[in-house]
Amino acid sequence: MNTERLFNRVAFGAVLALALLWLAPLAWTLATSLRSNQDIAVDPTVWYSGITFESYEAIIDGGNLGTWYLNSTVTAVLTTLLTVAFGSLAGFALSRMRFRGRRALTTFILAGVMIPPQVLMIPQFKLLAATGTLDSFAAVVLPQVPNAIAVVVFKQFFDNMPGELVEAARIDGASWWHVYSRIFLPLARSAVSAVSIFTFVWTWNNFLWPLLATTSPDMMTLPVGLATVQEAYGVNFSQLMASAVLGGLPLLVVFLLFQRRITEGIAGAGLK
Repeated sequence: MNTERLFNRVAFGAVLALALLWLAPLAWTLATSLRSNQDIAVDPTVWYSGITFESYEAIIDGGNLGTWYLNSTVTAVLTTLLTVAFGSLAGFALSRMRFRGRRALTTFILAGVMIPPQVLMIPQFKLLAATGTLDSFAAVVLPQVPNAIAVVVFKQFFDNMPGELVEAARIDGASWWHVYSRIFLPLARSAVSAVSIFTFVWTWNNFLWPLLATTSPDMMTLPVGLATVQEAYGVNFSQLMASAVLGGLPLLVVFLLFQRRITEGIAGAGLK
């Protein structure tokens, strides 16, 4: 019993220490964003020297914040939906369907996990430029949809599902689409949640590709738009921190609204 209590205390201490390591930078970012740049220049280590919202006002006045929020939301939602749809279809085909070259294709997709996405940006940019689709939602969304990790997650999840489900459905005359859409996909909610979470967060925070694919301010996503406002004002640490707060605020709201679903998705995908 004493050993169990000691373990619980050590575990609680470790969790508390990790929580502080995560929360301290967030608190410092918020505190710095509420200080004036002059006070930061005098002593950047001070947490509180008066509250001012001038940095937020400068960012809102200097850019089209509402449009950038909308563009980021549309981009992240569309990318997430398409990634889940195509990733689950590919994972199901590789897991349950038998066809020539299946193992080679699986190996090829697994190898794609090791390829940095930056390597493909120049070919993708040239392709979109040739087709005249730059500076559009299609240019921002479509190159982010192919995701080898999503395919691998769904394949591993479907591999662990009972094969009797497929056999029974096929004997009853169900098509492969029926097996996928009516049986396997509803049972893969945890995998869908996990892939959706990571895809949405990655797409929302993605800076480099939207920077290359968009040119007009009306098509910029939030990270790109906030960067242009920062450049217009030069190096301003208060505005830099305010931009970080504005960029991360929607993700915090999403987490608070879907906290249980997010936890279940990550835990379920990890157990599988």
